[in-house]
Amino acid sequence: MEATAKKATFQKYSAYKDSGEYWMGLIPKHWELKKLKHVFQEKKKVTNPELPCGSISYGKVVYKDDEKIPESTKASYQEVLAGEFLINPLNLNYDLVSLRIGLSQINVVVSSGYIVLKNVIELDKSYFNYLLHRYDVAYMKLLGSGVRQTISFNHIANSLLAFPPLPEQTAIAAFLDDKTAKIDRAIAHKEKMISLLKERKQIIIQNAVTKGLDPNAKMKHSGVEWIGEIPEGWEVKRLKFLGNIYSGISGKSGEDFSKENNGSMKPFVPFTNICNNLKIDVDQYQYVRISESENQNRVKKCDLLFLMSSETLEDIAKNSIYLGDDQELYLNSFCKGFRLHSDRALPEYVNYLLYSKPYRDYFSLVGRGFTRINLKQEYINDVYTILPPIEEQTAIVSFIEAQYTKVDKAIKLQGHQIEKLKELKSTLIDSAVTGKIKVS
Repeated sequence: MEATAKKATFQKYSAYKDSGEYWMGLIPKHWELKKLKHVFQEKKKVTNPELPCGSISYGKVVYKDDEKIPESTKASYQEVLAGEFLINPLNLNYDLVSLRIGLSQINVVVSSGYIVLKNVIELDKSYFNYLLHRYDVAYMKLLGSGVRQTISFNHIANSLLAFPPLPEQTAIAAFLDDKTAKIDRAIAHKEKMISLLKERKQIIIQNAVTKGLDPNAKMKHSGVEWIGEIPEGWEVKRLKFLGNIYSGISGKSGEDFSKENNGSMKPFVPFTNICNNLKIDVDQYQYVRISESENQNRVKKCDLLFLMSSETLEDIAKNSIYLGDDQELYLNSFCKGFRLHSDRALPEYVNYLLYSKPYRDYFSLVGRGFTRINLKQEYINDVYTILPPIEEQTAIVSFIEAQYTKVDKAIKLQGHQIEKLKELKSTLIDSAVTGKIKVS
């Protein structure tokens, strides 16, 4: 199912009435309106430590790792059984994206701060699962009180809900189950395509920086086991002979800097942007207040940036290159800058080289730590760097960027189509549960 496919046409009901709720608008004239408290009641809290722990995640009740929950905490958890609805009413203004209401398909215990609902009249639970998702997104997140915007059952008890005749509820649910499943399959296919395209980008880099652009080039052993063979005429040098690494910022983060009163606004790159971007340009940094008295880690254009501390091995020593303007850029204490001073190494080439899989595997191997992974500066300095002649480095960079442009264009297209499919799914659910379209 393509997002660009011709829109299906649906019948309308013969007559409509105002629901009195802006998030539902007009509903079919023969549908009822019921207050939520006349459809559901809040289930009294029942403890059941024999059940596994659970929580709600994006509108679905899921299992939670019991080992991370102390027994004393689990003892206070409440029961939610299959067929009951679970609401996370906490900190609504902290999360305006994910769904916070879901129909449980499993038996678990959840935080006592959650609201568990049981229906008090006969209804189609699948239909109400769709309807309450719409209610959640369009209405519930605007309710609540307090700094953290937390709600109770009383906040939602008098909310009006559409209540079609039971056969129509069942038909609407079946219709949406079918249509959303097809849309979800199309989205999954496109997400897989994006994953494969990203893998293709990594392969493009690895082949170019380790084997060159000539498939017929004679090879020789690099002398480094984890690098293997490289083309004849290429060299291997430790990175420390090509430049020098900078010291970090005496332990202050960008958030800390912004609270200083005696500093000035400086361009600052968050460490997360180094993880997510091979190039740091004007779009990847922000301005924060930095005290002039601090020993800052200042980097300049064409410097390499490294993440030296991370919660995961996957991100340790992630690297980027600063390709913004010529002004100095500031890094926090998790990061270090490296400035190449040798005319035998092109910064853009070295940046791609260090991002290739053999180097990512190397840095993962030498990272140390338990709750947080750290990389010693010496592992950056001592890493072996593959060096083609400078003309080949230039050609390799041009080749990679030309290929990247094509792949990124394909990724962007797939991403755009995914967004269209998600919009279609949302519109379809909204239209069906509120009767904007007639489902036989």
